[in-house]
Amino acid sequence: MTLKNQTEPSLSLSMAPDQVSVFFPFLQSGFMLKTRVGCSVKTLLCEHLGISPEYLEDRIQTIFVNGKPVDDMDSAIIREGTVLALSAAMPGLVGATLRRGVHLAAFRSTLTHQKEDGADAPDGEGIIVMKLFNLLIRELGPAFLETGVWIKKDDLKDFLSRQPDGFWAGCKAVGKDGKETGAGKPPDLDWSGESERILLKILP
Repeated sequence: MTLKNQTEPSLSLSMAPDQVSVFFPFLQSGFMLKTRVGCSVKTLLCEHLGISPEYLEDRIQTIFVNGKPVDDMDSAIIREGTVLALSAAMPGLVGATLRRGVHLAAFRSTLTHQKEDGADAPDGEGIIVMKLFNLLIRELGPAFLETGVWIKKDDLKDFLSRQPDGFWAGCKAVGKDGKETGAGKPPDLDWSGESERILLKILP
């Protein structure tokens, strides 16, 4: 899953803020990030992804690592290929049970992500999969998209092929593989080569 020492194909689109939401489904289904691994969830979010400790504490109420809810962000270790899902508070009893640091967490003790030894997770650069849910999609999503996320090539090509003319009319500038193609739909939206991922950036 590593992208090290590879030249990645890319697509950058400059769009108005009210158009960015068309990409939100990618943020919920899962996108790839090249980031620091071998660190705790809290270190990753605050020190490497730039999320403030206050926002993390007050807004990100539910965290999953590889499908298991996390209570202790300092002991949950991020590794190459980790699937990290973030959510604001979810409604109902299920949402309350999955929320980190609440007394109802005892009801899911067999499901909870257990404390790990980070010795077998060397610190370095790697690829993880990130998923955002509910309010966090709108609040955190645009910043991730502006920095750049990796999307599966076939998924992105299928998405782009289904966009109407109005979508491309709203693109103020388009860049493919580091080269500007001007405004509107570029003449070539195919990527050859062996890479299965496209680096996607949505710029203001």
